[in-house]
Amino acid sequence: MVQVHSKPVTFDQFISWYTENSEAHYELHNGVIVEMPKATGDHSEVAGFLVAEFNFEIRRDQKSWLIPKECIVKSENEMSGYEPDVIVLDRSALGREPRWKKESIITLGTTVRLAVEVVSTNWRDDYGYKLVDYEALLIPEYWIVDYLGLGGRRYIGNPKQPTLSVCQLVDGEYQIRQFRGSDRIESLAFPQLDLTAEQVNKFLPLTDKILMY
Repeated sequence: MVQVHSKPVTFDQFISWYTENSEAHYELHNGVIVEMPKATGDHSEVAGFLVAEFNFEIRRDQKSWLIPKECIVKSENEMSGYEPDVIVLDRSALGREPRWKKESIITLGTTVRLAVEVVSTNWRDDYGYKLVDYEALLIPEYWIVDYLGLGGRRYIGNPKQPTLSVCQLVDGEYQIRQFRGSDRIESLAFPQLDLTAEQVNKFLPLTDKILMY
């Protein structure tokens, strides 16, 4: 992660700057524009695996939800903005988003059904800034997919191991459950999801799943 500007900027200043400097991937962290590390092949494969599984659930349950190719989530404090690796949006709520049509910006946590960050070398942001800001926005569910077990021991235990942390909003605060190995993931957004932590962490195909759309 590389800091781009030395002086703090607001979210709107960041967006204005970003439209002219879009050759790389950037986020705004507490007023600081940072260039995000380029995703590895495995990182991209984990994110793509989840998109496929979530889309299956959306179609099966005939939900009015979508997974955009990209979007920016604006924090409440006007000084941060993030691009989740995967985000599930409620299509029926997008009409209340003033900046969605022209800028792909989400300002209301109630529009988001699920946000996912796939952990890489900047794991402190996923367990720190983003968890706090997604919670403040009242995003109902947030996954931290630490498929390499990179997070600090205070987050994933000792010895470190691949861990999927599911943060679910209860009375305005995230309650965190962790899944490893053969643990079946329990999701509020997708209660019928039939995935284990190992399947996500190793992006294993589900050979017995029949697509019936």
